Amino acid sequence: MVVPASAAPPPADWNAEGYRRHAGFVAELAAPVVEVLAPRPGERILDLGCGDGVLTATLAAAGATVIGVDGSPDMVAAARARGLDARVMDGHALCGGTLFAAGEDRRPFDAVFSNAALHWMLRPDAVISGVAGLLRPGGRFVGEFGAAGNVARIGQALVACLDRRGIDGRAAWPWYFPEPEDYRARLIAGGFTVVRLERFERPTPLPTGLAGWLATFAGPFLRHLPAAGRDAYLAEVADAVAPGLRDGNGQWWADYVRLRFVAVRPDRPA
Repeated sequence: MVVPASAAPPPADWNAEGYRRHAGFVAELAAPVVEVLAPRPGERILDLGCGDGVLTATLAAAGATVIGVDGSPDMVAAARARGLDARVMDGHALCGGTLFAAGEDRRPFDAVFSNAALHWMLRPDAVISGVAGLLRPGGRFVGEFGAAGNVARIGQALVACLDRRGIDGRAAWPWYFPEPEDYRARLIAGGFTVVRLERFERPTPLPTGLAGWLATFAGPFLRHLPAAGRDAYLAEVADAVAPGLRDGNGQWWADYVRLRFVAVRPDRPA
């Protein structure tokens, strides 16, 4: 008998220090999408899924006025420790009236930027609608996140090893990795003009090995196991993916596939 993990996987439990140690490469590899955004002095930019604020600081250093939002209080605290304006907020509820305080400047944003965060938001239409509601006419939505096929080997092993323990691994799946045309259709339905959208493979070396990656990102799967069984589960996952993701020098790689896009809110309704 396979027991459902849950009706909907709960969000990941983020730890800013662990993320910095094991996944600092995420921000380091974001230079190309920041270049696509091309932040300009004086622009108002929302960093959606700002994490610990590394990229938020980069946008602010370009002269933009930046607000970062993230669902993790620990990540937001780390961003604030950098002197940034960062706020705890659910990315599905951007237009719920809670982003701005009473009396605060509520002018629309020139751009909404997001890196490596949208795949954690399982209701993409709600996110797109919220972004559109915060942008000025002609404003741009620029992002990069996991596409169909992202971490396919790792994800398959995480699911299969839960299944073998009588737990429905697919029900624990925490990610939205779309095909490009699926996301294009959602952006268009949300009122955007899609300027650029590309899917590309980006095999990524893991600085602290697969163990560090799993410690950072596999929480939605691990929470369905008793603490005493987690080490054996992770070892089984590592054994399953080692032939494809660990090279002859012992270096671990993640099988990343990304989706990078630029969408613009039209100046006037179609």
